Amino acid sequence: MGPLESLRVIELGQLIAGPFCGQLLADFGAEVIKVEPPKTGEAMRQWGRPGKDGNPVWWSVIARGKRSVTLDLRISEGQAVLRDLVAEADILIENFRPGTMERWGLGHDVLSAINPRLIMARISGFGQDGPYSDRAGFASVGEAMGGLRYISGYPDRPPVRVGLSLGDSIAGINAAMGVLLALEHRHSTGRGQVVDTSIYESVLGLTEAMVSEYDAGGHIRERHGSSLPGIAPSNAYPTHDGREIIIGANQDAVFRRLCDVMGAPELADDPRYATHRARGEKTKELDARIAEWTRRHPAEEMVAALCKAGVPVGLAYTAREMMEDPHFAARESIAAVPDPKRGGTLAMQNVFPRLSESPGGIRALGPDLGADTEPVLRGLLGYSVEKITQLEQAGVI
Repeated sequence: MGPLESLRVIELGQLIAGPFCGQLLADFGAEVIKVEPPKTGEAMRQWGRPGKDGNPVWWSVIARGKRSVTLDLRISEGQAVLRDLVAEADILIENFRPGTMERWGLGHDVLSAINPRLIMARISGFGQDGPYSDRAGFASVGEAMGGLRYISGYPDRPPVRVGLSLGDSIAGINAAMGVLLALEHRHSTGRGQVVDTSIYESVLGLTEAMVSEYDAGGHIRERHGSSLPGIAPSNAYPTHDGREIIIGANQDAVFRRLCDVMGAPELADDPRYATHRARGEKTKELDARIAEWTRRHPAEEMVAALCKAGVPVGLAYTAREMMEDPHFAARESIAAVPDPKRGGTLAMQNVFPRLSESPGGIRALGPDLGADTEPVLRGLLGYSVEKITQLEQAGVI
């Protein structure tokens, strides 16, 4: 079941950041109880492109291994049920706008009084304090203000975004890491705490020395398309058969091996390209020479030759190519999860990272709305059938 199988998580998150944090914990064995609004459920049930049956499949991934409980947190009866759940939980994940939980009487002060061991992972656009904390914050805004958008794309065009909600996913990863750190603290103190994760800071944390370069030398990193400033050759290059090949040969010894494969060993000793700094100053010129070579050869032929020579190389994969790749298959990087509704299996990314002694796994696809409401309320909280019926009739669950 994984290294986290002793943990119980209450997930109140919505959309991507909070639910992705919950997905990661569920992948490694935690019991994740997903709390959703009655009738409508979590918005992620409707997101993403549909399968052949017309229903979106993203929910099947982001809610995999979780249990679904319906509960209206906007009313006092629903808040009372949540407080009962918190008493039996280790971790609570939420990514509402800061202040929402407090308005519902579910702030950390209230919940930690019920369960001092509770770890409360709070994910938001700008964090739980500061002048921007009450702003709505989606991944696109966090990516922009965290520094990612400005440097993404080409210098003669507006900034672009990666075709994923990257800021949300990074925030989810940071929140999961924070939960594990808080668990380690709890082992020695017995006390829980708040894990405050913002999207913009999660992105900011990936920006390498960008801030320091500005502080020390006034440098502002600009957009450089598919390459990095001063790093060459490391780019996407055209091929004879219309594909893009990614070559990373910016280290001296690797560049020499690339030159040998190109049939131009003299370039490795040419003063214009012989050192890392020199190649960085001649990036455009060097990339043009490499592109002239790659354009004459089929992609797979070059991949084979460069791999044999020890030059980092790969193709820009689509989902189809990932599913057809023998390395992905050998490592089971993509899992085929039983899909009773559609029949057969549903392919999705497997659980990462890999642990040799206590690996994670995918237990099931995302559950039906409210599939576990009664089992959780009866089995975990000891609610009677009569009480559950009353809650249902009142629209609480």
